[in-house]
Amino acid sequence: MPESADEVYARVLAAAADGRLPVPAMSSWDIYPWESVCGAVVPKQLRAPGTEQPREGEPGGKPCWACDGFSPERIVWEDEHWVLTSEPEPSGLPLVLVLWTREHYDVGDFDDEHAAELGRIANRLVRIVEAMPGIGRVHVNRWGDGSSHSHVWFFARPQGFDQIKGSYAVEWDEILPPVPQDVWRADLHTVATKLANWGGTARA
Repeated sequence: MPESADEVYARVLAAAADGRLPVPAMSSWDIYPWESVCGAVVPKQLRAPGTEQPREGEPGGKPCWACDGFSPERIVWEDEHWVLTSEPEPSGLPLVLVLWTREHYDVGDFDDEHAAELGRIANRLVRIVEAMPGIGRVHVNRWGDGSSHSHVWFFARPQGFDQIKGSYAVEWDEILPPVPQDVWRADLHTVATKLANWGGTARA
């Protein structure tokens, strides 16, 4: 069962007594849009456009690591066409899951069968996770700038925190201290077994 709002807040205070957590690693990413100038946080200057770089799995890009298969410890659930994974270790949000196609497709390449399966699985995942106590909402996101192998993210945000809403929930996932291992593993198991009620195999 995910942590209650009070348990999440206690985890934050245990990591930072004044409630101010460390700056996340994403602040050093090239695509991070903010920087500090004279003590103020301001948008970075936007560079002139250049050549679009190939993604992993595209000609001229790095090989597609997802096509080589996933580490067994990352697999939460799988069936003939889809693989649901988590990161190897918990992060700040209660659950972060990624749904991958088994074959190398990109969103937009699906036939009607795969598109319908994506909708059904995504809908079931959201229902399962949002029914868990302590979950405020599940955000479903697709980014395709790093890998050309289709993957859709599911971010479960904790209930009761007005600051952890919308697209900023992804940044809070990097900022908050990690969820306790035992809580995280139990929640992955719950998701896997409930999703397997419709088919596929629970792995968590």
